[in-house]
Amino acid sequence: MSLLHVFGFGLKVGHLVWMLCCWIASMILMNWSINGEFKDPKAGLLGDSGSKMWFKCWDEISKYSFKIHHQYYQYIGSKRVGKSWWRKLLFSWVIGWTLASIWIFCCMSSQATEKRKEMLASMCDERARMLQDQFNVSMNHIQALSILISTFHHGKYPSAIDQRTFARYTERTAFERPLTSGVAYAVRVLHSEREQFERQQGWTIKRMDTLEQNPVHKDDYHPDFLEPSPIQEEYAPVIFAQDSVSHVVSIDVLSGKEDRENVLQARKSGKGVLTAPFRLLKTNRLGVILTFAVYKRDLPPNAAHNERIQATDGYLGGVFDIESLVEKLLHQLASKQTILVNVLDTTNQSYPISMYGFNASNDGLEHVSHLNFGDPFRKHEMRCRFKQKPPWPWLAITTSIGILVIALLVGHIFHATVNRIAKVEDDCHKMMELKKQAEAADVAKSQFLATVSHEIRTPMNGVLGMLDMLMDTDLDVTQLDYVRTAQASGKALVALINEVLDQAKIESGKLELEEVQFDLRAILDDVLSLFSGKSQDKGVELAVYISDRVPDMLIGDPGRFRQIITNLMGNSIKFTEKGHILVTVHLVEEVIDSIEVETESSSKNTLSGFPVADRSQSWKGFRTFSQEGSMHPFSDSINLIVSVEDTGVGIPPEAQSRVFTPFMQVGPSISRTHGGTGIGLSISKCLVGLMKGEIGFVSIPKIGSTFTFTAVFTSGCSSSKEYKSQQINCQSNTVSSEFHGMRALVMDPRPVRAKVSKYHIQRLGIHVEVVSDWKQGLSSISRANNAIHMVLIEQEVWDRDLKSSGLFMEKIGPGSPPKVFLLSNSINFSRGNTTPGAYGLTVISKPLRASMLAASLQRAMGIGNKGNPCNGELPSLSLRNLLLGRKILIVDDNNVNLKVAAGALKKYGADVVSATRGIKAIELLTPPHHFDACFMDIQMPEMDGFEATRRIRDVEQNINNHIKFGEISVDDYNNVSNWHVPILAMTADVIQAT
Repeated sequence: MSLLHVFGFGLKVGHLVWMLCCWIASMILMNWSINGEFKDPKAGLLGDSGSKMWFKCWDEISKYSFKIHHQYYQYIGSKRVGKSWWRKLLFSWVIGWTLASIWIFCCMSSQATEKRKEMLASMCDERARMLQDQFNVSMNHIQALSILISTFHHGKYPSAIDQRTFARYTERTAFERPLTSGVAYAVRVLHSEREQFERQQGWTIKRMDTLEQNPVHKDDYHPDFLEPSPIQEEYAPVIFAQDSVSHVVSIDVLSGKEDRENVLQARKSGKGVLTAPFRLLKTNRLGVILTFAVYKRDLPPNAAHNERIQATDGYLGGVFDIESLVEKLLHQLASKQTILVNVLDTTNQSYPISMYGFNASNDGLEHVSHLNFGDPFRKHEMRCRFKQKPPWPWLAITTSIGILVIALLVGHIFHATVNRIAKVEDDCHKMMELKKQAEAADVAKSQFLATVSHEIRTPMNGVLGMLDMLMDTDLDVTQLDYVRTAQASGKALVALINEVLDQAKIESGKLELEEVQFDLRAILDDVLSLFSGKSQDKGVELAVYISDRVPDMLIGDPGRFRQIITNLMGNSIKFTEKGHILVTVHLVEEVIDSIEVETESSSKNTLSGFPVADRSQSWKGFRTFSQEGSMHPFSDSINLIVSVEDTGVGIPPEAQSRVFTPFMQVGPSISRTHGGTGIGLSISKCLVGLMKGEIGFVSIPKIGSTFTFTAVFTSGCSSSKEYKSQQINCQSNTVSSEFHGMRALVMDPRPVRAKVSKYHIQRLGIHVEVVSDWKQGLSSISRANNAIHMVLIEQEVWDRDLKSSGLFMEKIGPGSPPKVFLLSNSINFSRGNTTPGAYGLTVISKPLRASMLAASLQRAMGIGNKGNPCNGELPSLSLRNLLLGRKILIVDDNNVNLKVAAGALKKYGADVVSATRGIKAIELLTPPHHFDACFMDIQMPEMDGFEATRRIRDVEQNINNHIKFGEISVDDYNNVSNWHVPILAMTADVIQAT
């Protein structure tokens, strides 16, 4: 076995081990997080910031492991390994994960211990804080009581306080001193005043040390049993005491050792002073006494010791029974009392005095919380421990054992995994090859479509161009028909190529829309011209109506909008044999707000009288109509809704679900009868989606279909004021002002058709009046104040009653009658033996368009430029001389395209020079020359159009620089100081990059 084999297998298995380690680490982190180990930043081994760091590290580990995996497959590949190496690796695996499990157990156990410590600290600090707060409250009240005695006992004569009053007051205010078991006041008495004081009080001053040495029970206590206080300089007998400590009345507190030190320290410092813990009189329980000195007057903080002694009146002491008070406090926290509490006086660190607590816990954890009772000379602390022993770390045990079990199971399945790796690698390599083949096939498909499109368009350009040039020659009727047929077939082939390319762009997601300004009405006029011949041949009425509220100029993609309309109207023309095809354009908000827009199913309210499908059903599911708030009437956004209505054969219900599916026909007979690829509607739906719109339809077999779509454009107006003025005078900008002020009468019994005719005539600036019959027409003409310049009669009205038609023409004959026009769907219109020419009628063929209508009215009425060409006619004399005297160079490697381009330019009077190579173009366009422009093909052999243009620009720039710096004379270059010939690119390529 080679070293490469061993290294390859080791890296493979190492990668698997690495991935498993990463996975187990993530499971540990997740387990800790779920069990609340990361809630507190101080809790546990990692804390919250540590957990975030671990998860971040896990992301990096995952990325690194995949890099290792990739490097392995790229440089090592699939290798086999022997069983001996596998046994060694498996043994290492087991040992490694055993050690890892032990480490995990130790870490988690340590974390549990830390958490237990923090819990103990929190509970101990809580109890210490409560004890300290209650002590401070009691201390503040005792200090306030000392001020009360100074004011009402020493400050008044006679005193306002006696033992009974003091006892009752302190008993009633005991709730404000929650930690005191009694309060007493001792007055300062000098030895010279002792005899008088004892006579006033009626008792003798007793000594305390006898009572301390021989404690008795409260029931056995009698003041007469106590010895008198020995003679000393001063005494401090208790004169007032709370009932709970009334047994201390008459006792001299200066005669006791602990009390004497406490009293003198309080008098000296002027602050509250605590005694060391000692057994209280009568109760024999541990307690302390807090003493405040009562002064005759306010003293400054820095008063001298003698000043404080002279100013002292007495001493107020509060007795604190520590054991009972701590027990009361812990009883309040009984529900949480899972710890043992010790309170100690640690003034002497070597011999701390226990004030409360027991030593009955075997748990080694202990927490110390410091207590501050206001006496800076004494120190106290609270020590806490758990009552119960620490529980077993079951989480650490189960996690470590579980990880070890998982590691062993993984080691068990490693053997099968290693054997499967080779097969997986082979499958992966096959998949990669298939992926590359699929990507190459996709690229080849795009290149094939582009190449085929280019190669087909190039000869088709020659075919269509030569046919167009042939139509300019003298041909008889039969020859002209043949040429037109060939031209139509060529255009159909180009249209098919465009559709296939569009579908390919849609599938690859590379179809993009332009943002240019365009005239919506002009585009629909062009589409009408495209289908006018077919509609007239079939006798189908074709019409367009655009609402006055739709602006003339919009910003969007006119080519794609035209493509949608052309696809929908082409389908309608294809499947409609009688009736009509009507295209309507409105604003979306206009449809929502107005009922007039909706078409009723009644045959009286349609264009041709045939019933139609209810167009409102075609937009029933549009989101636009359920989100009225999304439309902003005062913004530049224009929301259009376009409907194409026909009276064709309709779509069967079972085929309506696949109408927008690419390359799908309603049935096999449809493609044989009508032709087509079945991708027009699919492309239209995609284009509508790119225009942020929706498309839908409603179809009834043998009635017809209505397709409706919405599209969002931007207003082409620069301001709202311009938009409003355009809405008012939107029709007056399309033609000259020759018809402004004229009045026309339209005679049509059908409201929809009359509305369409009125729309087109008003576009010329003519005021239109609509009547439905001969009687209304004569009545309107006969009115003296109503000068009618022209009458447009619908063919249906003329054919219905020829006798009435003749009478109408006779009655309007005398004087200066209006010019009469007949609106007909057929060019070869005739009816019996009576022709329109006999009455001087001018026939206007439908569909109506602004340019065609204007030309017909101008010729018939003898106004304006009668020589204006209609669509499809040869250029006028002025256009023929448009390029007269201009010298243009055409560069193309295809001789046919050279002839087509040269013929097209010569038609406009240009002097054309041709070249077949880019090198020849560089020679011809090297200054000085006399060319005014150049048409350059992009794709040419040897040197393409881009390179040729780049070199021409370099030559021009070089010469311009020499002329600028005077290195050459401008006279040698035809007196032109800046050479830059316009170069226009020509290509049959339709790729976006090109």
